[in-house]
Amino acid sequence: MTTTLRPDEPLRQHPDGTRSRCYHVCVNGRPVGGLRLSTHPEYGPTVARLDDLRIEEPDRGRGRGTVAALAAEEVLRGWGCAHIVVSVPADAEAALRLVTALGYVPRSRSMAKSLGSGRPRLPAGSVARPMTEAEYGPWHARERDGFARDLIERGVPERQAYAKADRDLAKFLPDGLATENTLVSVLEQEGDPAGSLWLGLWPETAFVLGVEVRPEQRRRGHGRTLMALAEAQAVEGGKNRIGLSVFAGNTPAERLYASLGYETTAHHLYKVLA
Repeated sequence: MTTTLRPDEPLRQHPDGTRSRCYHVCVNGRPVGGLRLSTHPEYGPTVARLDDLRIEEPDRGRGRGTVAALAAEEVLRGWGCAHIVVSVPADAEAALRLVTALGYVPRSRSMAKSLGSGRPRLPAGSVARPMTEAEYGPWHARERDGFARDLIERGVPERQAYAKADRDLAKFLPDGLATENTLVSVLEQEGDPAGSLWLGLWPETAFVLGVEVRPEQRRRGHGRTLMALAEAQAVEGGKNRIGLSVFAGNTPAERLYASLGYETTAHHLYKVLA
């Protein structure tokens, strides 16, 4: 039997410059599933997304998804794409095994935690305060470079990585420290700066956008204290859930978040289309 992709719609060109198209997954012309391909709105036309790959229950376990994903890669090469990204829900174990077997590499994961009504307390000697304007410029530059470097280490070309960092900073900090529903804090330990926290208070959840421990203050538990601060600020902001994203390979951070009760909600992977 032959598994192929059949377009379900014309190729769509969107106002943001991206393109997309939905396909039927067919076996000898019989539809057994579907998928959607698109170019990435943030990384540009050479980076594609594989979305909504599904195979109907009677046809699962026969390699249909594998063949469909490989056929999608050929389509995307024809679009001029050099990379492809995919997000897999944490409970979709079969999908995660599939993309891993096809050579997709983990880039990051999304994690979240439900919060109670109690406000976590900071350890003795730890005090949080708002970041000052004098501190903001250097911190902003470190956030930009650090985020871009993390992306570069995980397969994103340098120009695209810095463009992504600039877009995110402009999106989430349009008015700097005065940005609405955004808290940028400095953690002090016995009066000395130990680290910083960037927290967004979004409609449905709080989200940790950045955590930084100063190099000379590392391995002293300040990462755990900054997360306690994040949860305290989230509760004070009326949120009962908090989320974050952690890059793959950042083992200390992954272990810290897991020890604090954060659970993975999605895996984000990429592949170079040679």
